[in-house]
Parts: sequence; C-alpha cells; structure tokens
Amino acid sequence: MVMVVFNDVATLRGKKPSFNPGLAANVRVLELEQELQHCREELQTTREEMQSSQEELRSTNEELQSANEELITSREEMQSMNEELQTVNAEQQSKMDELSRVNDDMRNLLNSTEIITVFLDKELHIRRFTTGVDKIFKLIPGDVGRPLSDIVSDLLYSRITEDAREVLRTLAFSEKQITATDGRWFSVRIMPYRTMEDVIDGVVITFADITVAKTLEAELREEVSVLRAKSSK
Repeated sequence: MVMVVFNDVATLRGKKPSFNPGLAANVRVLELEQELQHCREELQTTREEMQSSQEELRSTNEELQSANEELITSREEMQSMNEELQTVNAEQQSKMDELSRVNDDMRNLLNSTEIITVFLDKELHIRRFTTGVDKIFKLIPGDVGRPLSDIVSDLLYSRITEDAREVLRTLAFSEKQITATDGRWFSVRIMPYRTMEDVIDGVVITFADITVAKTLEAELREEVSVLRAKSSK
C-alpha cells in the first residue's frame, strides 16, 4: 500500500517550486517494491491455497478410491449371495416339483381305489377330502376348517365324532360297517394321522363302499335259509 500525504508549505514569493528527479525515482522504486511484495504475498497465498486444495483433492480421491473398493467388494458379495439364492431357489423349486408329483400320485392313488377319504385335524375339523365325498357328506371346498359334526351325512353313524376322539386318545384304529339312509353300506375305518416326525396330528377316515358285498351276503344267507328250510321237511 502507498500513502500519499499532502501538506501545505509556505513558498517563497517570486520562486517556483523545485523538482527533484532523484526523489521521484526513489518514490517510484518504493512503489514498485511494494507492488512486488504484494504480488509475492498473493502468490504465496495462492500457492498455499493450491497446496491445501491439492491435499483435499488427494484426500477426496483416496476416499473415493476406498469407497470404490468397498463398492466392488459389496458387489462381489451381492453376486455371491445372488448365486447362493439362485441355488436355494432351484433346490426349493425342485422340492416343490417333487412334492407336487407326490401329491398328484397320492390323489390318483386315492381316486383309483374309489375309497373316499376325509382328513381331520386334532380338533376334528376338516383339513381336506378326496373326490366322491359328496356321495356321503354334503361337503364343498368352503367347508374346510369346519367341524365334521356340523356336516350333514347320509350315514347312519351318529357316533363318528366320538369314535374319532377315542382313536385320538388310544391311537388304536376303529373299523365299522355302517349303512346309509338309501340302503348303501360302507366300511368306515378311522386311523390316527401321523406326520413324518411320527407326531399325531389328527385322524384319517376312509369310507369303502361294500354295498355289493353286503347284498351278496344277504342273498347267500337267504339261500342258506331256504336250503335249510327244504332240508328240514
């Protein structure tokens, strides 16, 4: 910075102020030195700011590089987890396909035997049933979860729920021949429902139509009675 001061001085009358070239040159040199010093200070400040910016940029670059390495590591871990998940999904899909085939086999087996089957849980609520059950019970798919005792049946078997509870209590199966309201006969078998872990989780009730056998049995008895009556004469 340069400070210029103007002071009033008395001048001699009749004389002009004198000009000193050496003094002017010294003032100019002083101004130039001050400007040079100012430039040096600005340059030093700029250099320090650049160094600070370079250090910050270097630190930011290191942080970005570290973050990039972490991102690459995370991506590799995600890729590994994705591959493991795909493997698990493939295994689960294979198990589901196998379970579906087993269910299809069991359904076809039960349907081929023409034995009506009803599965009940431990509270004797309907869990599932096979086709043809409507020949005995007034069942629809929406009845799943309802107590068996609430379902209207054509069987003359009022103690079916009591017998099912007894099977759950003793784990001994029950088998009876029961007639229907229309004259049909069924062999009703109640067995405990066992899981793969050998845990009792309800009962299975099967209904086999034995009407033909019972009809033949009745005819044979009638013929035997006729023959005995003839032989006694």
